[in-house]
Amino acid sequence: MVDILAQTIPYTEITIANIVFALVILIAGLLVAGILSGMFSKGLKKTKLPELVTEFLVRFLRALLYVGVLLAVVSTLGIDTSSVVVGLSAVIGLVLGFGMQDSLNNMAAGVWIASLRPLDKGEYVTVDGLSGTVHAVGIMATELLTPDNQFITLPNKLVWGSPIVNATRMPTRRVSVDVGVGYTTDIPKAVQIALDVIKQDSRVLADPVAAVVTAELADSSVNLQLRAWVNTPDFWAVKNDLTIAIHAAFGKEEIEIPFPQLDVHMYKN
Repeated sequence: MVDILAQTIPYTEITIANIVFALVILIAGLLVAGILSGMFSKGLKKTKLPELVTEFLVRFLRALLYVGVLLAVVSTLGIDTSSVVVGLSAVIGLVLGFGMQDSLNNMAAGVWIASLRPLDKGEYVTVDGLSGTVHAVGIMATELLTPDNQFITLPNKLVWGSPIVNATRMPTRRVSVDVGVGYTTDIPKAVQIALDVIKQDSRVLADPVAAVVTAELADSSVNLQLRAWVNTPDFWAVKNDLTIAIHAAFGKEEIEIPFPQLDVHMYKN
């Protein structure tokens, strides 16, 4: 057994024993890194830091621990770690010349995002035309999850450098439902019916007061807009229910919701 462990890999000075020890250190190192990351995470949660900041710091520590494990494994194989560090420095220098600036920008942006929190874990945001629930902010990228379960990864510098529309940060939101009625319609009557529809929904807040306004005199219709304030978690449900309810109410009162119309006049020479 000793003889087997003492055998070297052809063309190298690495022995079987070195490989075995390296594997043991790799497995043990990964386990220790996981345990330390878990302990660090639990400790940060006791400080009542925002979950987004906690996750960012835990990921950063985990990355550093993995680098330490990698260096320990390389050292066990009999390779001079100083040469590895020099090699890594050369690679890093090369990468810096070909775009490391972007990586550093992403890291810096990640720190700002985690610190100032224009978005937070679990919030629904739109960034650079992409929408989703914030899943995490990592060292280099921000992760979003769309309503249909698509996973989006955005570079942190793009997130920090773009307008962020946060749909769930505020406790209340205004629901707007647009509906068109014919030009022959009794507009005050239509407005009153729409107001009654809004008042029948118990989720609509009393303050600010709900309203129905004439939004536009369009080509084929007079466009009304129902405006109701609700608690943010109720936004989509109320919008859907009000849309259905106003259609039913106008149908019951025989108020026309016209189709787009186009008059074509033909002349004979």
